[in-house]
Amino acid sequence: MAKKPRKSRKQKGGEAEVERFRDELGPFVVSAETTRMAMVFTNAKEAGNPIVFANDSFLELTGYERDEVLGQNFDFLTVHNTSTEALAKVQAALDGKPSGDIEILYHRKDNSEFLAAVFICPVRDESDKVVQYFASFVDLTRHRDAEQHLQALINELNHRVKNTLATVQAIVRQVLRTEPDPIVAREAIESRLFALSRSHDLLTRENWRGAGLRDVLETALAPFGVVAGQDSRLAISGDNLRFPPRTALALGIAFNELATNAVKYGAFANAMGTVDVTWSVEATQGGDRVLLRWQETSGPTVAPPVRKGFGSQMIERGLAQELNGTVHLDYRPEGLVCTMEFLAPQDPAHG
Repeated sequence: MAKKPRKSRKQKGGEAEVERFRDELGPFVVSAETTRMAMVFTNAKEAGNPIVFANDSFLELTGYERDEVLGQNFDFLTVHNTSTEALAKVQAALDGKPSGDIEILYHRKDNSEFLAAVFICPVRDESDKVVQYFASFVDLTRHRDAEQHLQALINELNHRVKNTLATVQAIVRQVLRTEPDPIVAREAIESRLFALSRSHDLLTRENWRGAGLRDVLETALAPFGVVAGQDSRLAISGDNLRFPPRTALALGIAFNELATNAVKYGAFANAMGTVDVTWSVEATQGGDRVLLRWQETSGPTVAPPVRKGFGSQMIERGLAQELNGTVHLDYRPEGLVCTMEFLAPQDPAHG
């Protein structure tokens, strides 16, 4: 049977002080032992303020056993990179000159760290001499983590707002550049902003973690009265690959452009036209790539446009750049075919 390590003189002294402490302040010690707040008492008469009492809540917070704590200097939990300002506040409190709230970074027995608010009060004898210090600890780790998470959310929101405003600016600028009629320009801008708004709604429902390709497509086409599985004029085939928000927004606007064009000039311009959207993932030397095909049939006869408007330029140039891929519009007489090739998501979760 392994022998227990010998106790140091300091630890033995600390334990003896605890017994005396219990005898003198018995009822208070019982209360301190059972409270949920982490507490310790230290011996102010010795250098380093060795701990003479630690309640169960303190032991639970730090992960130490009681005999590992008693006799230790008050600052034995302090991490090596604690700010000098915080340490100065602790010393000021011990000197009877508190200087504001004290927040200290401590380490547990397993070396994990926790942030604690420390409250230090002196315990005086009959002659008003400080003989002990009472210290309580409030774990602020969750509060700190929540603040950091909130700040991250604010930073992310600012980033998204800037990106959205840049997208809106690009839409307005390009439409006004290519469409001289103010009424037509207004309708074009409103249509694209509504498409952007719908994509935002989808991402908000997903907590901006991303969105599925099928979900993005169906959200973009819903305002046009065509729903896959309910309308024989639309067929969708492909796994619901999840893409990050930026990619989802770009695809949402592109699908809106294709649907708008189909309603005006293509497959949705008559009662017979159909749209077939398919995609698959293929392995290449440069990584997995998504191959997507939008194919229209049985609509009015298609002819290549004399002048490519904002929608066509946005799909072929803007979308290709945003996706870091290639996009091609083929104006075949039997119907428009749009092909896209771009990098697949790193972890293509299926919806």
